Amino acid sequence: MTEERPEAAEVVDSVLGALADPTRRQLLDLLAAQGEATATTLAERLPVSRQAVVKHLAVLDAAGLVSGGRVGREVRYAVRPAALDTTARWMASLAADWDRRLANIKRVAEAAERDPDSARPD
Repeated sequence: MTEERPEAAEVVDSVLGALADPTRRQLLDLLAAQGEATATTLAERLPVSRQAVVKHLAVLDAAGLVSGGRVGREVRYAVRPAALDTTARWMASLAADWDRRLANIKRVAEAAERDPDSARPD
């Protein structure tokens, strides 16, 4: 991982692990679109049982991606963006590192193309 705090590394690991499952990504998309929803409401939109949705929501909650709050007898889930923001910052930093590396490779290749003798190692 790029130069991040150890806590940020744990957050990114947890988020990437949670998002590795397509059903959890669908749940996150549904919650982002709806604002908040119950496990029952979410299960109606997916080809899995309510119990499976609850288990997936627990993984997303543990990763800090969603939170559940009790409203009467229902538990309503909503997206928590902080963990996604941390992961997005890590990904942007990683992309910037690759961009720098590729720019260096391009610079060396272009220099070698202009002067083939300068690109040879001593």
